[in-house]
Amino acid sequence: MITLKKTSSDDLDFRKLVVLLDQDLKGKDGDAHSFYAQFNKIDKIREVVVAFIDGIAIGCGAFKAYDKTTVEIKRMFVMPEYRGKGIAQHILKELEIWALELGYHACILETGKKQPEAIRLYQKSGYESIPNYGQYANIENSVCMKKLIFLIDYK
Repeated sequence: MITLKKTSSDDLDFRKLVVLLDQDLKGKDGDAHSFYAQFNKIDKIREVVVAFIDGIAIGCGAFKAYDKTTVEIKRMFVMPEYRGKGIAQHILKELEIWALELGYHACILETGKKQPEAIRLYQKSGYESIPNYGQYANIENSVCMKKLIFLIDYK
């Protein structure tokens, strides 16, 4: 059974998972990894979700405010041996509900073209492609997406 814990970036389980995430992304991003890494600092993230199975931390995700109405989904990761079981969808939904509870109306995110499994997850979860925003505006490998959450009833 999956259990989800709402926490912050101070959480040791989250920090351990982020190390694995960064290793995974470094392999996919190659030389471009250092560009992306500068935008993925985890200090001072207050909204983090960690997923557990049998007390073992197996996945995570987070968000931070992008503007007054929008959050940016960050640091989504599930350990490889637990992928394909819907865990990332549970984490993402929990993040969306939390953002909605805090008064946000939309979620945005950036992922890479070399991460088709992530793109499929976000599409399946109702995210739509948008023009690349902010620091990703002219980055060819980036895929930016958005979902309006204030229209969704999560009850």
